[in-house]
Formats: sequence, structure tokens, C-alpha cells
Amino acid sequence: MSLNKEKEKIQKSPAKRFLFILGLTMFTLYFVLGVIIMFWKDFPIDMSQGYRIAFGVLLIGYSFIRFVRLLRS
Repeated sequence: MSLNKEKEKIQKSPAKRFLFILGLTMFTLYFVLGVIIMFWKDFPIDMSQGYRIAFGVLLIGYSFIRFVRLLRS
């Protein structure tokens, strides 16, 4: 049996499983927040459209960085 198949058979500990779920939750939170900031017309904070798009893209980019790091661990 190869090493990869042996790793797949080993079950994750509850702590690792919790951290994985927390990581997915934070990825989703940052992604949704970025989309909301970019497309919500009556955003409560007074920002120009260009700054809102830049901040939204920054949050979405950060969410994907977190997602890639989550998949590697």
C-alpha cells in the first residue's frame, strides 16, 4: 500500500476536524464579506465605489490565501 492511501485511512482527531471546520467557516466569512462590501449599494460606511471594490477584492484574495493554506495542512 502506498503512503498516500495509509494517510487517507487515518482518521483526523477531533481537534484537527474542528480547526478544519473553523478554517472553512472563516474562508466563507471573508469571501461573503468581500462580496457584500463590493455589491451592497447602501453600504452603511461612507466609502467611494473604487475603495469598496478594492477592499472587497482584498478580502476575497485573503480568503483564497486562507483556503489554500487550509488545504495544505
